Amino acid sequence: MDDRVITTETLPLRLGLTMWSHSEWQSQFYGKGTKPAERLEKYTQVFHTVEGNTTFYATPSMSTVNNWKAASHDDFRFTFKLPKFITHQQQLRHCQAELKEFLMTMSPLHDRIGQWTIQLPHSFEPSMLPALQKFCTLFPKNMQLGVEVRHLGFFDKGDAEKRFNHWLIEEGINRIIMDSRPVFSAPPTTEAVIDAHQKKPRVPVHAIATANNPMIRFIGHPDQEPNIEFFKPWFAKIPNWLNEGKQPYLMIHTPDNNHAPELAIAIYKQLQKQVSENTSLILPDLAQFPAQKGNHQISMF
Repeated sequence: MDDRVITTETLPLRLGLTMWSHSEWQSQFYGKGTKPAERLEKYTQVFHTVEGNTTFYATPSMSTVNNWKAASHDDFRFTFKLPKFITHQQQLRHCQAELKEFLMTMSPLHDRIGQWTIQLPHSFEPSMLPALQKFCTLFPKNMQLGVEVRHLGFFDKGDAEKRFNHWLIEEGINRIIMDSRPVFSAPPTTEAVIDAHQKKPRVPVHAIATANNPMIRFIGHPDQEPNIEFFKPWFAKIPNWLNEGKQPYLMIHTPDNNHAPELAIAIYKQLQKQVSENTSLILPDLAQFPAQKGNHQISMF
């Protein structure tokens, strides 16, 4: 194991899940007796980032944001989604005051935001790109942004997608990449898979890095084995990005997320091998799950 100090700037890749709090992780991840308020702190001992879907549904109170700050550390990065009122209901129009209020509420965590996620609905089509362009000018220049689109007009490799990608590259904004192939390959035989099929977008995987922190949202199959096979193209792509000096964000999901931590670890271990063989970098070992206390923990940072 390399003994170079790994910091938030030199960490080659950030690994995370869609959430930090899940009751099904109590025994195998957090450890028996962990209270819900203690879950974020334990999550940040292992993972480097999290999606932060909670802000999509409701803006938290300032006290909650301060609690999140107290439970995390300086090397951790959140990627909170903007509220759905802004992205889905207003579709980025006439919401400058709401954005300002949201960013003000989140201000205690500004130094720990890896990128703000602008997740747009399927109804947001390429002709509405000027609204997105105008909206992004409302953010301070030092704030990193990621945009996730779902309308198929952004995936047809035509002029509209080219204009979109060119603008993202010019502005240094990350295009968030949804890889839902694994979950859609699973038969709809469980409630969790049926729910995922209804809610998750089924869009082509366009593995393009438009800025320095490309984000992959990998929506896994309920069984672990097929996921490694589906991840094979990423085992090649991610080392290429690392060689270009980029720091990708890798978010691992499963239909019910019950075993998402284990899937993330399995993928990361194989990724460590690929990175060591194909780059001059080393992905540091992850700490063991807090529930496995008693074994030697290798610190991430």
